[in-house]
Amino acid sequence: MQANLLEVFNERDGERRRAAMARTYASDVRFSDPDEAVVGHAAIDTKAQKILDEAPGFVFSPGGPIRVVGDLGFLEWGFGPEGQPPVVRGADVVLVADGLITSVYTMLFTD
Repeated sequence: MQANLLEVFNERDGERRRAAMARTYASDVRFSDPDEAVVGHAAIDTKAQKILDEAPGFVFSPGGPIRVVGDLGFLEWGFGPEGQPPVVRGADVVLVADGLITSVYTMLFTD
C-alpha cells in the first residue's frame, strides 16, 4: 500500500517509479479510478506521470493507517502542495496475490 502511494504515484522520477512498479505490481495489474481503468505497468506509469504533470509541486501523503483483511488492503490519502492541507482526498483499495498488487481501485472523496 505504501509503495503504491509513495513509490509509484508520488514518484516523479520515471526510472525509480518503474522499478517500484516491478516490485509492487503483478504484470497484468488493473488500476481503476473515476476517470478510467487501465491495465499493465506501462499504462499505470503513464497514468501516474499524467497526474504528477498536471499538479506540479503536489505530493501524495497517507491519510491514515493501512488496513488489511486477507488479500484486501485500504489506505486513505491526501494530495496537495507539500506541507499544506490536501486539495484532494481519497482512498485506494487493493487486491493482492502472491505478494503483488493485482488490482487498485481509487476513490475520490468529495466531502
